[in-house]
Amino acid sequence: MQQKTFEATELEIRRVFSGDYLFEMPSHQRPYAWTTEETDELLRDLSIAMGDSEEAYFLGSIVLIRNSDSSAYQVIDGQQRLTTLTILFCVLRELSEDKKAKESLDYRVREKGDRYADSRDRYLLSIRDRDNDFFRENVQRVGRLSNFVNGTAEHPTESRQRIFENAKSLWEQLKRESIERLDALAKFIIQRCYLVVVTASDRNSAHRIFSVLNARGLNLDATDILKADILGYVPKNREREYTRKWEDLEEELGRDDFRNLFAHLYVIYNHNRYHRELAEAFRVDVIERNELGGMRFVDDVLEPYADGYQIVSKAMYEDGNDASEVNLYLQYLGWLDNEDWIPPVLAFHHKHGNDSTALLQFLKDFDRLAYGLFILRFRRDPRILRYAKVLEAIDADNQLNADAGGVLALTSQEKRDILQALDGPVYQNQPRRFTTPILARLSNAIADPPISEFAKVTVEHVLPQNPKVNSEWIDAFPDAEKREDWTHKLANLVLLSRKKNARAQNYDFTRKKTEYFRRHGIPSFALTSQVMDESEWTPNVLERRQRYLQDVLKREWSLG
Repeated sequence: MQQKTFEATELEIRRVFSGDYLFEMPSHQRPYAWTTEETDELLRDLSIAMGDSEEAYFLGSIVLIRNSDSSAYQVIDGQQRLTTLTILFCVLRELSEDKKAKESLDYRVREKGDRYADSRDRYLLSIRDRDNDFFRENVQRVGRLSNFVNGTAEHPTESRQRIFENAKSLWEQLKRESIERLDALAKFIIQRCYLVVVTASDRNSAHRIFSVLNARGLNLDATDILKADILGYVPKNREREYTRKWEDLEEELGRDDFRNLFAHLYVIYNHNRYHRELAEAFRVDVIERNELGGMRFVDDVLEPYADGYQIVSKAMYEDGNDASEVNLYLQYLGWLDNEDWIPPVLAFHHKHGNDSTALLQFLKDFDRLAYGLFILRFRRDPRILRYAKVLEAIDADNQLNADAGGVLALTSQEKRDILQALDGPVYQNQPRRFTTPILARLSNAIADPPISEFAKVTVEHVLPQNPKVNSEWIDAFPDAEKREDWTHKLANLVLLSRKKNARAQNYDFTRKKTEYFRRHGIPSFALTSQVMDESEWTPNVLERRQRYLQDVLKREWSLG
């Protein structure tokens, strides 16, 4: 007879929150992450269900592993729900004015010790180690919650901030209710609300269930599932140490960038983007295929690549005499409208980051390729295929020098196509996300020294897009077809470090220079300063300027 790997039971909350279950969060669990949106929705749903009928109300499911023969259970899925319900019980307990009601609600939070049996109080829920004392002292202990929700509003970690915000939100909403209403709510939750409690026989079966039984809670991120997969197999005596390493990196990068790092790592190891759910793809194609066990992955992959990702994505390189120029090229790549450039650069930095000269040469060559594909509007799959060849060359230590015809080189036809694209109506084809990086590169190519801050800029047409009839612009550009042709070309575009002024855009050229382009003296960008030196703005000026700017970019990217 086949042994059952799990058992599912529908239980009332009064049985779930009792001494029969002591819930513990494995150290590799993700932090508490519910926001007030999910917490308020839970309270709202409970309030509505309480008044609808006498039927039971289903709160979702939790997945547990029982610790040997004790009443302690590891929570594999359900942390968000169990923690929020515990906060709710504590709020109801502190707001209650009836001694027996307080005792009953406190029973849902802790099991009282027996002095004569030498047993101490046991809290029914213990969250992850780094937050557990905070949670216990401020929320679970009797009499602490009022001071907590009315005290410091800022807390050092995201999980503690979520605990505070959710406790405060529940407190503020429920303190306005009558004692009778609070009593009815507590009775409804304890007697008529249910959870499906899934008890697994081992870690493997629990994790299989874990990824699909997330019925009510916050959707699991791929890194949460991978954390359970990877850290679940770290030796028990090292689990806490490696959990802290993982969580420190996650907090340092932030959850979004932490997830992005795993996506970039997938590309580095497989030279292609994943085509199924990230957690499954990463486990099979990175962890299992490369035999990267729990500790080995954290030590040899996650930590060094997380450091490299910070340096590459935020342009924070510090080694060698070329550091400032390396960071400038990293910033240039960061101006692009995609992050597909990150895996090749991250891989090269991982291998050669200590050699600033080699890194700078690579970045210059890769910058030309990346901007070339950007200008030619390569779609994502062909772009990644091109970058895959770069990753293969990095892995094999093959020739990367673009001048020697390596994988970073542009073909002669691509160079011609790039120059042709730059000679066209660039703004009209791809208004902002395409034009701004090109203009920023142009501006820096003629600036001394170059600047790095182009985050808050707007693109302005010198010759307006819709000049008024009988204006100076119509006199200077009488041919409507030529005027339209010049409007969106590079020669007619400048950068401003503020929002556009719709009224000022149609000023005549002299007034536009003095009242609009100039701000607190000299314009911020070299590209715009050059326009200030022109006495007029005519087709001849634009022809001369277009040739000049084309030559600048031709030299910048060696397109000749």
